[in-house]
Amino acid sequence: MQAGLFKDRTAIVTGGARGLGYAIAQALARNGASVVLADLLPTVADSAATLAAETGAKTLGVVVDVTDPGSVDRAYRDAEANLGVATILVNAAGISTDVPLLETTPEQWNRIVNVNVNGTLYSGQVFARRAIAADAKATIINISSMSGYIVNVPQTQAAYNTSKAAVAMLTKNQALEWYPHGIRVNAIAPGMFASDMTRDFAKGHPEMHDEWMWRIPIGRMGEPHELGDLAVYLASERSSYMVGQNVIIDGGYTLV
Repeated sequence: MQAGLFKDRTAIVTGGARGLGYAIAQALARNGASVVLADLLPTVADSAATLAAETGAKTLGVVVDVTDPGSVDRAYRDAEANLGVATILVNAAGISTDVPLLETTPEQWNRIVNVNVNGTLYSGQVFARRAIAADAKATIINISSMSGYIVNVPQTQAAYNTSKAAVAMLTKNQALEWYPHGIRVNAIAPGMFASDMTRDFAKGHPEMHDEWMWRIPIGRMGEPHELGDLAVYLASERSSYMVGQNVIIDGGYTLV
């Protein structure tokens, strides 16, 4: 990707302290963006410092609870005060659980929906309001999942699957309502990616890892940089004709 593609632009990445959120933040920073990592983890400031050292970008780490609109508003106000108006938002904060439906409690279901769906909504609302107030063109990338399109077995994660299907539909509604304000919204639907958490899980559940590999036509998990490259494309004007799309990147998993 071209260095300096996002020169003079600030990006916010929720769930950016680690994993795939951090990988996307790296890609944006390497392409010239100043990056705000917004995460519930108290180590987010350390992650921001590491990102700055790796890429030379201006960075900021802010603690945020995406399920609390007030927390989101305070964090994004702080981000704007330090790095200017954000014109790129990546909603990567999300959680999952592996519990059969008959055993899923209301608390488990509501927590996943609250983080994955409501968190994406609140984050997008606060970001969009600030961009509109600044009369700034902006882009939002929501992270949905291939699991919003299929019942992703062998794990039992109905709450997660349902929440990610909702994110895909929310993306379409945001795109339609906000494009007249100069805000372009799309989503990325990742399949199995080799994040640290996925690798750790696979080590403890080798039979599940083998099942995943059998189901991925190209025979491997995605690499984090492949997700980052797609995010860079969707955040840039190179994808200016794409609006309200959910781009599946899964090595062909959903084909079979």
